[in-house]
Amino acid sequence: MITSTTVPTWRNVETAGLETSWIDLGTTTLAARGRVAAAKPIPYWLTYEFETAEDFVTRRMHVTANTPEATHTLDLQRDEATGAWSVNGAPRPDLDGALDCDLGLSPLTNTPPVLRHALHRAPGEHHFLMAWIRVPELLVIPSRQTYTHLATSNDGQATVRYASGDYHADLLLDADGLVVDYPGLAHRIV
Repeated sequence: MITSTTVPTWRNVETAGLETSWIDLGTTTLAARGRVAAAKPIPYWLTYEFETAEDFVTRRMHVTANTPEATHTLDLQRDEATGAWSVNGAPRPDLDGALDCDLGLSPLTNTPPVLRHALHRAPGEHHFLMAWIRVPELLVIPSRQTYTHLATSNDGQATVRYASGDYHADLLLDADGLVVDYPGLAHRIV
């Protein structure tokens, strides 16, 4: 059941680009399709279709990236029954245990783990294995990440710390768990 549809646009400072996503947000699911136009590190266009199963667990991410030299396509899937991942049809046992994918340089895929654990509403810290997608090459790499609730404001916005290795950023999220500001990466303009 869809409870809301939203169409945020983020300005990505790291890529000197823009991302717009059409998001259907249900009570326990999220579906999105989006487009990215980026200038750095090389010019690329990217389109994606993203879908979660219940509890905001990734079901599928299909991405196409166009660069001046090549077109890359990725079909990343997680089998709901077994939890097994595949990349373009090939099994990826190194992703066993992951529930989420993380599209590199995109604020969209920070939302599902936040929503699953209500980190935009309540204290908590959770550690994840992610299927991280490096763009524009669309390589899938296992990535350990941590999300920690830091604060909730009276207007329903929340600050959640994202950390991976030595890197961390304090994300500002709206009441729906969508990124408003990702310092050093992107901020919502619409």
